[in-house]
Amino acid sequence: MKKGGNHPVSYVPLEKMLKKKDASLYKLVLTAAARANELTQGSQPLVPTSSKKVSIVALEEIAGGKVRYEEIKPKGKKSLE
Repeated sequence: MKKGGNHPVSYVPLEKMLKKKDASLYKLVLTAAARANELTQGSQPLVPTSSKKVSIVALEEIAGGKVRYEEIKPKGKKSLE
């Protein structure tokens, strides 16, 4: 039984994204999930893509440097650090 039929399988090299100095799988997953939600709600892709899957598009955008993780510190609350 063939998987995927005649459709090419998209591959986003996660290894390359995780080689960066401050890379973390946790941050990558959070960023991709947040961007995939934005795409689901109607945002346009920031990179050319043939994928219809928002999760793949989000990872392609991160790999292309168009989307990145940014920590937002809440105002008025003390940090645990």
